[in-house]
Amino acid sequence: MAITVDQKIKGLYGITPNKKLDVEFIKNIITAHQVKILQYRHKIQDDRLKLDEAQQLRELCLTHNTLFIVNDDINLCEKVNADGVHLGQLDKTVTEARYKLGKQAIIGISCYNEIGLALEAEKSGASYVAFGALFPSITKPNAEHCKLSVIKSAKKRINIPIVGIGGITLENRNLAFDAGCDAVAMLNGLFN
Repeated sequence: MAITVDQKIKGLYGITPNKKLDVEFIKNIITAHQVKILQYRHKIQDDRLKLDEAQQLRELCLTHNTLFIVNDDINLCEKVNADGVHLGQLDKTVTEARYKLGKQAIIGISCYNEIGLALEAEKSGASYVAFGALFPSITKPNAEHCKLSVIKSAKKRINIPIVGIGGITLENRNLAFDAGCDAVAMLNGLFN
């Protein structure tokens, strides 16, 4: 029986730090914490470096049976044959990503603290939605807060997986899971 996207978007979702890639370090984190999903997020203009780093992470994820998601960049996702892309509200649409990447691609959408955005994303074919910041975040200190009660409400109305993000650590992650998150995304909680 094939594993569905719903079954894949579970557990620990690592987001790479926004700095030069340390593949060995990331490999150790994936192994030590059973990271199920890894998102490549490096906000630089050097396309060649991004391609090289993404290819290295793709290989690492294949070796460790970890889903590989690219942040924001549909073209890079396609070039490295990543499992999918994560898009913010100001990026391309789910429809554009689906057209370019195909129906098998995982497409995640940031919904901040708005269930309406999540319902819209689900209707347009998103694979999962992300809510946050659930807790104060070092990465995005000005991120809008999303109460855990929003996750509880969303879980009753949304049929695709929910990813919690923002200030999540190994210590507080169970609060997010208990609220209804299928996966929890961590950057500083894992890599710093």
